[in-house]
Amino acid sequence: MLRIAQTENGRVRGIEAADPRITAFKGIPFAAPPVGENRWRAPQPAANWDGVRDCFRFAPISMQDTPGLGTDIYCREWHVDPEIAMGEDCLYLNVWTPAKTADEKLPVYVWFFGGGLQWGYPAEMEFDGERIARRGIVVVTVNYRLNVFGFMAHPELTKNQSDAPANFGSLDQQAGLKWVKRNIANFGGDPDMITIGGQSAGGGSVMSQLACPANKGLFKRAIVMSGMIKSPYMPGGIGTPNTLERAEKAGEEFIKTLGCNNISEARKVDAKTVLQKYNEFVSDHPRFFTVQDNVFSTGEPYKQILEGECVDAEIMAGNTGDEFPSFIPAKTEDEYKARVKEIFGDKAEKFISLPEAKFNGGMNAKTAGIEHTCKALFSEMAKQGRKGYYYRFEPDIPGWDDPGTFHSVDLWFWFETLAKCWRPFVGRHYDLARQMTDYLCNFVKSGDPNGKDLSGFTLPEWPAFSDKTPVEMRFTHDGAKPEAETPNDFASILRGKILGR
Repeated sequence: MLRIAQTENGRVRGIEAADPRITAFKGIPFAAPPVGENRWRAPQPAANWDGVRDCFRFAPISMQDTPGLGTDIYCREWHVDPEIAMGEDCLYLNVWTPAKTADEKLPVYVWFFGGGLQWGYPAEMEFDGERIARRGIVVVTVNYRLNVFGFMAHPELTKNQSDAPANFGSLDQQAGLKWVKRNIANFGGDPDMITIGGQSAGGGSVMSQLACPANKGLFKRAIVMSGMIKSPYMPGGIGTPNTLERAEKAGEEFIKTLGCNNISEARKVDAKTVLQKYNEFVSDHPRFFTVQDNVFSTGEPYKQILEGECVDAEIMAGNTGDEFPSFIPAKTEDEYKARVKEIFGDKAEKFISLPEAKFNGGMNAKTAGIEHTCKALFSEMAKQGRKGYYYRFEPDIPGWDDPGTFHSVDLWFWFETLAKCWRPFVGRHYDLARQMTDYLCNFVKSGDPNGKDLSGFTLPEWPAFSDKTPVEMRFTHDGAKPEAETPNDFASILRGKILGR
């Protein structure tokens, strides 16, 4: 087995996974610690080391709220360990490889975790790469800076480091991806066969990396899980970057809150204090997210991908059945009609006449915004000869909390790590997880999810979504079920709105 590998900075020693045919390398540095003068800077090169570095444990997670202290659903699912190591020195990645030698040229899957760009870490138990690696893929999970450490902007930063004024967390992801391109061949991977993937803010990060002009040639395909978070009823969306001007003003306010006069002083403040002050700051200010700095981020990723101004890549994307519904809030029918007219303009009367759009005294015209966003993009991509595969995850999810298909629950299935979850999953859930992971791995290998499953049987056919083949893959309690969508005016108007028509 490939237990020792060479990197550009020195040799690393991995450890056998639960399946000893897989080697796990945990905590490989891909950049210098972003501390002191490196805080709020683009990631710098990692230092070299002598001898063989043992990479047996995950490195500290990025600065964030301590996991496992709450009672919310995610503290029950995987944020369970308040004792997990945390620190500003966090730029490390992890590799699972099934390779026995370094010359096997296996496809590579690079994963970016989610958490609103405020929380999350590769050490979450659902992100174990072993089951994917067993299918002949090298898996890499990349850590990156979050919240105020990863996404603050400030006029002083813009002036003094114009080549990287903001989006430090996104630049960390990019640096990890570039490290993979340069080093993964030594772990048995093929640097010319890289797929990037992520969920929620990780999926949004994939969108950002797709749209970054500097990333052309770094990867071939992309997986966006619950990451195209747009509503047909309002402009923007979670993936729409903030303007640099607004972000700079927020950064100036934060530095003053920190009790500092400039960035140099702020870089000397203890990381725990910075996080504490940030948590106080966001009680009455927006959190820090991606910024259109016109260097890494040059626009709204969705629009750039729609127009082909992006890395040329096949895309697989979708959502869970219950997450982020879009609706038009109104207390009266008159208010509802006024809102519809404001949103849809000359198409308002046609929209209101549709059965799905009737006023019902509350959350009106409820719909799955992510689904329409994915399908609208893929329909347009198909006209350009580009492929996109859409899925919807909607099986039964067991548990005393009767959670439905809540945001992120599908991660247990995509990584086939259900056995680590407290929920009483049974055989049909494990069968579905195996199918989903098979589809994912086929896509990583070829850009097409179709093919054989782990048992050697042909998976149900999953066509690329287009106006000619409007087929979605439904992941249900009975397994994977491709289903043709019935065209309707409601969906057509909503997708046109998303596309700006």
